[in-house]
Amino acid sequence: MKATPPAFEFRPVWLGAGALAAFGVLAGCKPSAAPVAETLTVPVATVGRATLANDLVLTAEFRPYQDVEVMAKVTGYVKEIKVDIGDHVHAGDVLATLEVPEIQDEAIKAKAAVTAAQAEASIAHLSYQRILEVSGREPGLVPKQEVDVAQSSDLRTAAQLAGAQSALQAAEAMMSYATVRAPFDGVVTKRYASVGSMIQAGTSSSAMPVVRLAENDLLRLVLPVPESAAGSVAVGQAVEVAVTSRSETLRAKVTRLAESVQMATRTMDAEVDIPNAKGNLYPGMYAEVHLHLRARPDVLSVPLDAVDGIGTSSEQAYVVRGGVIHLASVVTGLQTSAAVEVLSGLASGDQVVVGRHVGLYEGEKVDARPAGYESNGKHS
Repeated sequence: MKATPPAFEFRPVWLGAGALAAFGVLAGCKPSAAPVAETLTVPVATVGRATLANDLVLTAEFRPYQDVEVMAKVTGYVKEIKVDIGDHVHAGDVLATLEVPEIQDEAIKAKAAVTAAQAEASIAHLSYQRILEVSGREPGLVPKQEVDVAQSSDLRTAAQLAGAQSALQAAEAMMSYATVRAPFDGVVTKRYASVGSMIQAGTSSSAMPVVRLAENDLLRLVLPVPESAAGSVAVGQAVEVAVTSRSETLRAKVTRLAESVQMATRTMDAEVDIPNAKGNLYPGMYAEVHLHLRARPDVLSVPLDAVDGIGTSSEQAYVVRGGVIHLASVVTGLQTSAAVEVLSGLASGDQVVVGRHVGLYEGEKVDARPAGYESNGKHS
């Protein structure tokens, strides 16, 4: 009896090196894990309380309190000039004397007319007194008409005398105008005339001044306040005046306001009076003026670049809580060059994103890092 071969016959299969390599590649091709997104790092500042001060720094120029070109009231030649540049004078001091022959002749004639009028008035008055005395002592002896005529002559000559005296006073007044005097205490800053110069009366368009006089004991500091800040400036407001050329700082107050914005520059002039008794400040010098507009003590504040849309109805800030960004609507108040007051929408201790906010959105996870801003100091 023959043995029956098995239904399944095992035969060894030999694989070549290429087939083994291909098998290994297929075995290693497994799906890889998705890459993990990096968390965005954002700079943040902490909301805190601070004292905010809004100051305006302006460049201003010192001007004399009074500055005038002294003119002559009459036309004449300079006979004598007593001052020169840099001389300090007092009100009423003689600056120059003019020679005016025409007015001198008029004064001489006016004096002669007064003398003649006095003589006629004296005779007329004596005649009237005598006739009146006789008429009173012996009634009917002197006709009443003669008494009336004498009285009329007395009154007429008295009026003529008054007219002559008035003309003399006018001539003497014109003569006094030949002496040019200082209108106030000051210093001569320019001299226009010399001895022999022809000076026209100040009413003439071609008139030449005698000297220029400036009052420097008190100076005006003129501040060109921008239109945007004009409403925040008031008389009596404190200012700090830094005179760079003298390396000194003065404290003063706003003295007066123009209350009008100039169309060309869109600024309003404010003036500060600066005493200059020592005379170490000169008109034309510049100063840097710090004008204190407003101050808000102990208020919530954040950096200026932490709030978008400042001054609009859509002010907002990006707040980081638990590593997640939340968009907060805020209302701001006083704004300075570095910080802004927060009236509502944020609380003390909140962390807000500073700098650019492009690409940030509600609910985004971020890594908050301090931006080096501390809100518990004073920002101005």
